[in-house]
Amino acid sequence: MKNKVLFRADDLGYSEAVNYGIEKSVKDGLISSVGIMVNMPATQHGVDLIKEESIAFGQHTNICAGRPLADLEKIPSLVSENGYFRSSKEYRVAKKDFVVFEEALIEIEAQYDKFIELFGRKPDYFEGHAIASDNFFKALEFFAKKHGLTYSGLPAGSNPNNLTSNDSFIMVNGTKVYLMMESMQADYNPYHSLEKMLDNLHEDGVDMLIFHPGYLDDYILNHSSLLIPRTQEVAMLTNSRIKELLANKHIDLISYKEL
Repeated sequence: MKNKVLFRADDLGYSEAVNYGIEKSVKDGLISSVGIMVNMPATQHGVDLIKEESIAFGQHTNICAGRPLADLEKIPSLVSENGYFRSSKEYRVAKKDFVVFEEALIEIEAQYDKFIELFGRKPDYFEGHAIASDNFFKALEFFAKKHGLTYSGLPAGSNPNNLTSNDSFIMVNGTKVYLMMESMQADYNPYHSLEKMLDNLHEDGVDMLIFHPGYLDDYILNHSSLLIPRTQEVAMLTNSRIKELLANKHIDLISYKEL
């Protein structure tokens, strides 16, 4: 019996350089599921690069980078005075969850409508850009249920930016999905994370490794704290030796379409 593994790339649209890195990770690498940040200036650029690929496209709902798509007056808890989303740093240092559930729903719906405009259909999966807000994730789950979407959430009680446990899982369409995402760790090495996952594969579900592949440009250097690991992930995901390793281990690489 083959073990099933899903490699997911987040952040298409964050910047043009990130888009090019994701494009390479799809066309020359192992990525078969890509999450779209639909509100960014580089969103259309990224979609145009890989829209015709036979992969799963998800809505990577984002409320901490760029400008909102909803009317600013309707979502005051999500925006700063300059009209941009509050930064991820503001979420990290906040002593309480300042996101208003109903306002999060308004922006989630605006981004959902944009995804449909971009692709002409519903997303293959639906999730959120990791921030420290329970209300945001509650709103995502509520919206997904309302619209019959494949919701890919977070394990209960987990840190959204540090999924290092071998046994943390979520349920997606009745399938147990074990999540790993270690790219925010100070000593992160994508090869080590992959090795860790392969040494602890689960027979009763799917093992997912979440990546943020990309190259670097001025925009991403000035708007993200995750930098060099993006380029390291592109290199790992397109490494022919890794493809051979997975083939030799009889790993079945799947996408969200197969969950």
